[in-house]
Amino acid sequence: MPVPPIHLGPLRADQAATFHRWISDPAAIRYSLTAFQRPHTLPQVEQWLAATLQDTNSYSLGIYLSGTNELIGYAGISGISRHNRSGEYFILLGEKSCWGQGIGTEVTRRVVTLGFEQLNLHRIMLTVSEPNQGGVRAYLRAGFQPEGRLRQACYREGAFHDKLLMSVLREQWAA
Repeated sequence: MPVPPIHLGPLRADQAATFHRWISDPAAIRYSLTAFQRPHTLPQVEQWLAATLQDTNSYSLGIYLSGTNELIGYAGISGISRHNRSGEYFILLGEKSCWGQGIGTEVTRRVVTLGFEQLNLHRIMLTVSEPNQGGVRAYLRAGFQPEGRLRQACYREGAFHDKLLMSVLREQWAA
């Protein structure tokens, strides 16, 4: 099945209601940021999005369906260290109707390319919840390699589980 046409573009402050809808859906945020795991009001999400848009150590992009320009998620690189030329990849594909179509892999590849080509990074890492096997497969397809395991580092749905540490280096990506 071909990946639906998507494009990456800037996020806007007026998209907070869409994020609020995603954050309010336990399935959409099951493996997402710990900060998203508690209930949030729309004003709290507006405040979070405003801070995200101003964060100079992060590169955040909206994921849009090309045909409709509908925001379906966001992705980017956070914790950018210009000295170490490294950062941490993240993605939230909030629209469940877009899951399982290869969009996560495609977005990951595009953001990694931006990280190496535009941000001049040397290393991009991520952590992924071990039960998120779809995410693990997408990251492997996008060139990430396993580095280690953070034992019982995440608490979801009443249980602890491991997070896997993965990374891609510029020379691996370019090969």
